[in-house]
Amino acid sequence: MKNMKLIIALAGVAVLAAAIAGGAVWYMGKGAANAATPASASAHAKVDAPRGDGKPPKYLTVDKVIVMLRKAPGDAVPHYMSADLVVATTAEKEKEAKEHLPLLRSIAVKSLSALPMAKAETMSIDQFAEELNKAFDETYEKERLEKPFNNVMIGKMILE
Repeated sequence: MKNMKLIIALAGVAVLAAAIAGGAVWYMGKGAANAATPASASAHAKVDAPRGDGKPPKYLTVDKVIVMLRKAPGDAVPHYMSADLVVATTAEKEKEAKEHLPLLRSIAVKSLSALPMAKAETMSIDQFAEELNKAFDETYEKERLEKPFNNVMIGKMILE
């Protein structure tokens, strides 16, 4: 029993260390990419900037979006992805954005579960965010709804 607790504790520490290392790599890569391409830096600034009123954006979370990724042929082990999403909105649209959180979760599950594991493990955080933003844009355009948020970002992601 004592050994089982030790194994579980060590596994938890390993997962936490991997998440921190992945976050550090993403953060360092993001800084280098933005420094290398000033156009992309201004695009990120426009997306995250408040819209005209000078007020800072509000951030809402969509916690624990968990999906099973598609297996490769002959792969017997199931693969899962867990992600926490963050949406940027304005103070005026915060209530409406909160009402849309279940829709956002549904769109995210549909979009992410369509990914094969082979593709998902090679994608960067920015690529996941780009896929999700594209899926949200397409759904809101198809449903003829106004998006009550500016941008969807990845707050946390675990790929197993």
